[in-house]
Amino acid sequence: MILNLMPHLVNGLTLGLLFALIALGFMLILGLMEQINLAHGSLFALGAYFAYAIATPRLPIPPDMLQAWAAVPLGWRYLAAVVLAPILVAPFGALIERLMRRTYGKDPLYGLLLTFGIAMVLEDLIRTVWGTRDYTLPVPRDLSGGFFFLDLIWSRYRFWAAAFAVAAIAAVWLIVERTRFGAMVKAGAHDTEIVQALGIDIGRLRTGVFIFGTMLAALAGVIMAPIWGIRPHMGVDAVVPAFLVIVLGGVGSFWGAVLAGLLVGMVVGLSGAYASEWSLLSMYLLLIAVVTFRARGLFGKKSALEA
Repeated sequence: MILNLMPHLVNGLTLGLLFALIALGFMLILGLMEQINLAHGSLFALGAYFAYAIATPRLPIPPDMLQAWAAVPLGWRYLAAVVLAPILVAPFGALIERLMRRTYGKDPLYGLLLTFGIAMVLEDLIRTVWGTRDYTLPVPRDLSGGFFFLDLIWSRYRFWAAAFAVAAIAAVWLIVERTRFGAMVKAGAHDTEIVQALGIDIGRLRTGVFIFGTMLAALAGVIMAPIWGIRPHMGVDAVVPAFLVIVLGGVGSFWGAVLAGLLVGMVVGLSGAYASEWSLLSMYLLLIAVVTFRARGLFGKKSALEA
C-alpha cells in the first residue's frame, strides 16, 4: 500500500517544492509593496516560453547564427534556457514595477486591478507571438525518461526538478537572511519610513525586489514547463496556487510558504492519484480547513485585532 503511494508522494513533493518557489517571489513583492501582483503567473508563463525559444531553438536571430545554435547539444541549450530565460523576463518585472508606482500607498485595489490588466496584456502578447497551441520544452536525455526502482517506474525529471527547487529555495533563504539586500527587504517590509530615514533608496529597493521576484517566477516556469507543458493560460494555473500558498503559510513567512507549498503539492498529488477530479478542489478544501482554525495561516503573525 505504502509502496504504491510512493510515486504519488514524490510527484506531490516535486509539485509542492515548485509551488513554494513560485510563491516565494510572490511573497517578497507582497511583503515589501503590500500589493498583490496578479501578473506573477504571466511572468511564470513568459519564463517557460523564453526557455522554449532558447532550447528548441526559435530565437529571432540571423539564420546562420540560429543554425549554429541548433547544432549545440541539447544539454547546453537547456542549461542556457535555465539561466537566460529568467534574465530575459526580468525587464518585464522592472516595467511592471514602474507602472505600479502610482498605486503605492493607495487602496490595494488599484494595484490589484492594474496587475490584472497587465496579466491580460501579457497573455495576449504570448498568444500573438507563439499562438494558441501547446508546446513541450525538450530536456536532455540524462534528465528525461524513467527508471525502475522497487518494481516501480520513476520519472527521472521529477527528481531533478525537486532537487533544483530545493537548491533554489535554499539560495533564496541565503539571500534573504544572510545578505545586506535581504536585510533591507525585511526592514522595508516592516517599516518603509525607517528604511528611508536610514538613507536607503526605497524606490530602487522596490525595483530590485520586483525583479528578483520576477526572476523566481520565470525560473519556476522553466522548471515546471516539462511537467505541465507550455500553453498561454499556464500563468493562471500558477498564480492561484501561489496566492493560496501565501495565505495558507501566513503572509510574510518564508518557511510558512515552503511548508504550505509542500502541503498543497502533497494534497494535489495524492488526490489526483485516486480522484483526479478532486485534485484542484482538494487544495481549496485544505485552505478552508486551515483558515477555519487559524485565520492568519500556519506561520502568520498575530495582528493587533487578535491581541
